Amino acid sequence: MINLFRRLKYISQMAFSDKYLLGTNCIISISLSSVGDVIEQQLEIYKKEIDKWDGIRTRNMAASGMTVGIFCHYWYKLLDNKLPGRNFNAVIKKVLVDQTIASPIVIFLFFATLGVMRSASFSETSEEIKHKFIRLYKAEWIVWPTAQVINFWILPNRFRVLYDNTISLGYDVYTSYVINEPIPTNQSQPQQLQPQDKTLDVINKNQNFIQS
Repeated sequence: MINLFRRLKYISQMAFSDKYLLGTNCIISISLSSVGDVIEQQLEIYKKEIDKWDGIRTRNMAASGMTVGIFCHYWYKLLDNKLPGRNFNAVIKKVLVDQTIASPIVIFLFFATLGVMRSASFSETSEEIKHKFIRLYKAEWIVWPTAQVINFWILPNRFRVLYDNTISLGYDVYTSYVINEPIPTNQSQPQQLQPQDKTLDVINKNQNFIQS
């Protein structure tokens, strides 16, 4: 048992060392993004919104998680270099910069990666961002400011992506729901008549007038 703990400790130290940290962060992000989507799909199956688990959808969410994981890996290094320290002022500055700069980038990266994985056109991806960005960004402000205070105040840089992904597991469920939700179509606008329809409409009105 002691040897097992020593082995696990050695693996953990290697995984979170500078040499392997990027790969570790990618694996963590891919894994927990996948888990978040699987949980959301199981909820949708339970509510009879979908019939069965969609592996391609989970693959797409995993790819988005990897993209975000790579960004966050370098973002936290940059943030610590530009705003060093763990005092109150430094932590608050980091949280504000993270929310106003990194959060929008993360959301855009999610949509962009999904667009590539789905072979969506630029206009389709833009339309999806237009309809869903604000909802996700509002949710970011609910979840992350408090969580990031703990992240920047207590944790060393190498554990931040792990912490992010652990905290965001519930948020990833919501993200999966929003991102995979169909874009609502505007059905309130009256249907425009085609030229031939307009001609028939005029003829019908004239016939009704003559008959009266």
